[in-house]
Amino acid sequence: MFARYYVEVPLSADRVASVIADGSASWLPGLAQAANRKGDALMAEVGFGEAVRLERKVVVEMGEAIKMPTKTVVPLHWEAADGPGLFPSLDADLEVAPLGAGTTQLSISARYVPPLGRLGRAIDRALLHRIAEATIKDFLDQVRAAILEDAIA
Repeated sequence: MFARYYVEVPLSADRVASVIADGSASWLPGLAQAANRKGDALMAEVGFGEAVRLERKVVVEMGEAIKMPTKTVVPLHWEAADGPGLFPSLDADLEVAPLGAGTTQLSISARYVPPLGRLGRAIDRALLHRIAEATIKDFLDQVRAAILEDAIA
């Protein structure tokens, strides 16, 4: 499955890429964990995990930033710390691209394969894909806020 989301940041692309390169290894995993908790809460609201909360810790690995002429891409890998076969792992690209002087598009393109074969794909199409999209959106909104907070500091 594929999900994409983007936001605009009122900073130069060089500044955004610099903030991500300089400090995101320390704050990015925490943002992923927070977004994941919100996704777990959404799953409970729609009937998955009401009796047994599905809260799980996620592990986020950041790859080396790849600088291209028109954008910078930071590869991410996101998976459940416990029972990785029970939950989808996610591979994503965090992209930083200039939109103009002082404005940057920050986007995420994510790919994942639902677990549990055909049953997992059916559940994903019916419901879980929307939860994955909401989790990715929340994550990127938090990344944007962290970048702006760093720029102000």
